[in-house]
Amino acid sequence: MREKILIALKKRIPEDVRVDVSIAENKAFGHYSSNVSFKLAKIRNKAPREIAEGLSLSLSNEKEFEKVEVAGGGFLNFRLSQKVLAHELKDILKKADAYGSKKLSKAKQKKIQVEYISANPTGPLTLANGRGGFLGDAIANVLAAAGHKVEREYYVNDTGNQVRTLGLSLIASAGFIPFEETFYKGEYVKDWALANKTTVKKFKDNPEHLGGLAANHFLKLIKTAIEKKAGIHFDRYTSEKNDVHGKKFIEKALELFKELGVSYEKDGALWLKTTDYGDDKDRVLVTSEKTPTYFLADAGHYFETKVRGFDEKILILGPDHYGYVSRIQAAATIVGLPSSKVIITQAVRLIRGGKEAKMSKRKGLFVTFQELIEDVSPDAARFFFLMISPDTHMDFDLDLAKEKSLKNPVFYAQYAYVRAVSIIKKTKIKKGKEDLSLLGSGEDIHLMLKLSEFPEILEDAAGDYAIHRITKYILELSKAFHNFYEKERVGGVDDELVRARLALVGATAVVLKNALGVLGVSTPKKM
Repeated sequence: MREKILIALKKRIPEDVRVDVSIAENKAFGHYSSNVSFKLAKIRNKAPREIAEGLSLSLSNEKEFEKVEVAGGGFLNFRLSQKVLAHELKDILKKADAYGSKKLSKAKQKKIQVEYISANPTGPLTLANGRGGFLGDAIANVLAAAGHKVEREYYVNDTGNQVRTLGLSLIASAGFIPFEETFYKGEYVKDWALANKTTVKKFKDNPEHLGGLAANHFLKLIKTAIEKKAGIHFDRYTSEKNDVHGKKFIEKALELFKELGVSYEKDGALWLKTTDYGDDKDRVLVTSEKTPTYFLADAGHYFETKVRGFDEKILILGPDHYGYVSRIQAAATIVGLPSSKVIITQAVRLIRGGKEAKMSKRKGLFVTFQELIEDVSPDAARFFFLMISPDTHMDFDLDLAKEKSLKNPVFYAQYAYVRAVSIIKKTKIKKGKEDLSLLGSGEDIHLMLKLSEFPEILEDAAGDYAIHRITKYILELSKAFHNFYEKERVGGVDDELVRARLALVGATAVVLKNALGVLGVSTPKKM
């Protein structure tokens, strides 16, 4: 729908100016809106409203529009014709599962890597890991629907000091050495140490090896939690040990930095000139003790991503990584990765009975992601996390997430889908060609309009990764359908109107299924 308006406007605007068209918030003033008159004002040396009135007069002859009006100081408001909306309805029914998705030419298709969760395999997943996991999974789905080639990556930090620290924590938990403040805490450490005390004793003098054994075990538990229980998918588990260190990307990155002249020695350490690329200070690559830093390993990982031919990398990190963004973006630029984006998710607080929940089985140290999805359904956890912009702190209402009523947002959306499918199954009507011109009531038009917005919602989300706009859209579409069901009769009216309304209901089921599917939320057969 937006594309039709853009084409119509560009025919009338010879100037080289960006034409923006947005979905109107208040449908009382129109279906779409554009501020292009304000952009043209300086170029044409005219008032925005005068330009808008000229465009409105010219556009009024276009058959796609029922009305084009000028508002305020020069905004253009567009109201689409019923005929255009009916044509889009046919397109929904024709494309079915493919509606909203795109097929791009090789020239336009990007190869994009989305990295998410990537928690150290030294313990259970946190709520922040889960929030980032659902977000990354949904972003990957949206980008794939937009026609891009996407790799979903989990980066496994399976080497370095954290693995050794895990080994020492297990040795201490088994009673072989004193427990230190820097060791990993939590019942999971004690549980593993006690269950594997013979192994701990055998390798108590080799904490790196012991930590590696435990890390492999925890990684298996992580994979089970995220893939089988939460439905979060990955195409590749990239091993820092094997894929970055093992394939010499640390050395290759250092060689590249030297060739580019962006590294230097100071105080016995090797530094990278990240301040030349927007960082607040230069970063150490190799310490004065000749130990590679975590930053160097991450730079090597980004270089490995570049070498494997990716055009873009999206990295999702938790709330404690704000200070990391500038340095990794600098490294991405230096290694030549064409596009890099870092998304920081904010903290999650669980609420039960109006108060912060204490539901951890691990002596209150933290609530694990697996505990959450065992307490509420994976669908509810996913939908609730994705409703809120990742840069916003969120309160997760456990009572609401488990409630099986229309108050629960995910239940509300899934029930709309189930209701649509049920109407189609139960309504008996002789076969015949539907006359969509009969869909003229206010609720008919509003529902058709809302359905037609789906491709644009996906396109926008693929551009700015704002997945919460999709959950908002799903709830708006569900509301439009529930209102339609309450006010308009599908059965018990003229057969031609029944067929037309069934087409509208069928299109609603298609779009709800596709929209929920791109988020990774299921569409149940009954509720």
